[in-house]
Amino acid sequence: MAARLHPAVLRSPDIVDLRQLDARDLDPLLGEETAAWLDELHWDFEKSADLVRRFVDLRALNGCALIEEGVITGYLYYVIEENKGLIGDVYVRRAWAGEERETRLLTWGVEAVMQTRPVNRIESQLMMLRHTPGRAVPRADCLSAFERNFMYIDLRQAELGEGRVRRPMYIEKWSDHYQEPAAQLIAAAYTGHVDSRVNDQYRSVPGARRFLYNIVQYPGCGTFYRPASFAAFEAATGRLCGISLASLVAPDCGHITQICVSPTVQGSGIGYSLLRQSLTALREMGCRSATLTVTASNRGAVDLYLRVGFEILRRFSAFVWERW
Repeated sequence: MAARLHPAVLRSPDIVDLRQLDARDLDPLLGEETAAWLDELHWDFEKSADLVRRFVDLRALNGCALIEEGVITGYLYYVIEENKGLIGDVYVRRAWAGEERETRLLTWGVEAVMQTRPVNRIESQLMMLRHTPGRAVPRADCLSAFERNFMYIDLRQAELGEGRVRRPMYIEKWSDHYQEPAAQLIAAAYTGHVDSRVNDQYRSVPGARRFLYNIVQYPGCGTFYRPASFAAFEAATGRLCGISLASLVAPDCGHITQICVSPTVQGSGIGYSLLRQSLTALREMGCRSATLTVTASNRGAVDLYLRVGFEILRRFSAFVWERW
């Protein structure tokens, strides 16, 4: 039976600021969402849910909850990073699921972030938001939408053959002192790339530094797993030319958080070699599966992942609002 809010909250309107709630009010919703992530995407959402609980109890999480007859049926939260807003999650419980409630939460969140100064850009990648082509999205006048694929591979069945690298190079296990050249690599690799429109951290070296810090320190894409993360170097110069970074999103499931190669070595087989190393390391530590996300229009990457043995498990949208 769904938990009901204490009397002080029952008198609140349908949309309630998260800072009016306690973590225990969200427990039924977060418990259901955690089960959904594991069942549908093979991810353990518990660490992320714990962060939500912690910041809700601190009255420090921006967002709202949808309440119907005293029951929290959905929620949204967002964070502000300098001049950018990030909508971190939108989830509506299964018994109340539907685009109308999702859109109501998303509209509240977008409007709230747009009213925050000096924010001039909003990003979101919401894998629990139902993907319906042509769905209504708030503030379409300043919206860009990008279809993305959530892909999955069964490592127990994957062949992961060696392949052929057509350029002299060597691969090392990831080390923290690679972060600065990796930031420079990311900024160069994503120049003019569609993913730099999805995530503006890819557009500059300082932004790439923040991206690398976030995936190592925070559980949004799982727990960073150093033994399955690698860096490739050109043999002649010793220059970093590719990276493959991995995390654990469940005890038996890994995730490729970032894979990119320098524009000068694209098409040489280095990207596949790095991916193979990460997937092999994940399998050797006991992972039965692995996941990654990729923008659907990035056909070269999608085709590579399909050849390796990944399948598209879910399609979702990345939304970006700017210049309102």
